[in-house]
Amino acid sequence: MSASGEDAMPALAAPMAGRRRGGWSLAARNAAFGYVLMLPSILFFLVLIAYPLLQTFWISLHRMSTLTRQGEFVGLANYRALLESADFWGAFGQSLVWTVCCLALQMGLGIGFALVLNARLTFRPAARALVLFPYLLSTVVAVLVWQWLFNDMYGYLNYLIEEYGLSDGPVNWLGQSPNAMISTILVAGWKHFPFVTIAVLARLQGIPPALYDAARIDGASAWSRFWDITLPQLRPVLAMVIILRTIWDFKEFDLIFMMTGGGPRSSTETLPLLIYKEVFPKLSMGSGAAIAMVMLVIMVAFFWVYAGQYDREERARSR
Repeated sequence: MSASGEDAMPALAAPMAGRRRGGWSLAARNAAFGYVLMLPSILFFLVLIAYPLLQTFWISLHRMSTLTRQGEFVGLANYRALLESADFWGAFGQSLVWTVCCLALQMGLGIGFALVLNARLTFRPAARALVLFPYLLSTVVAVLVWQWLFNDMYGYLNYLIEEYGLSDGPVNWLGQSPNAMISTILVAGWKHFPFVTIAVLARLQGIPPALYDAARIDGASAWSRFWDITLPQLRPVLAMVIILRTIWDFKEFDLIFMMTGGGPRSSTETLPLLIYKEVFPKLSMGSGAAIAMVMLVIMVAFFWVYAGQYDREERARSR
């Protein structure tokens, strides 16, 4: 290289070094642009999630009226009162019964319908569309229909029971315990089982038919094929569905509230309904916020299990 070329290199490098020292590098500009793109999501999280959570926790540390939003700071007194409250533990137990029974019914119906819809049916597209009907139906409309069916005076279910001589008189489906809880669980199972059906059916269609053909050649029965082939293939999907439905059923409010309002005598009162009763009829916003924070901790535990299951599934797919 000539002497003039060697002299030109420092002259070109000096302005570039100056731009790096005085301005942003390409990596810094890309990072800043990334933060700008993330800013709407961060603001959304802070305004709609973080602030309400912190506000709820702060309210739970006060004895506060719902009407005035004024009250004294009591620290953890609301949480101590919950641990000593029979209403709280009763609602907590009923929430567990509600969640477990709804989940069992939804999983049983969902898997059963998915297996039927995965078979070769003549009107399979129409049947799949009809299965989605309960899930797409508004909760208000579904509750009104089922309240009419359960009516103890002119309900169709009581008409069928009396018509076939199954009972001497009308059954009080929603006004007597444990009939109210059982009836509400049946409605919830009917309303939400299509979600399970959709998830399971999608996985069933991805199972290789060669596995079933080989099992038939080996003489495996239908039950053996389900237990040894179908169920292991469904296990990851079922784990995800169980966790999601557990979270959604545990925090269910509208369906129970419209069906029974928590009655009779609080026999269907779950934790979400107890929060409503504390905040509005009793005007005790602090204790209602404390119950909400307890529910949040339980929901976070469920979500932790869900996130762990999701990570395991992602690692298994990547192998």
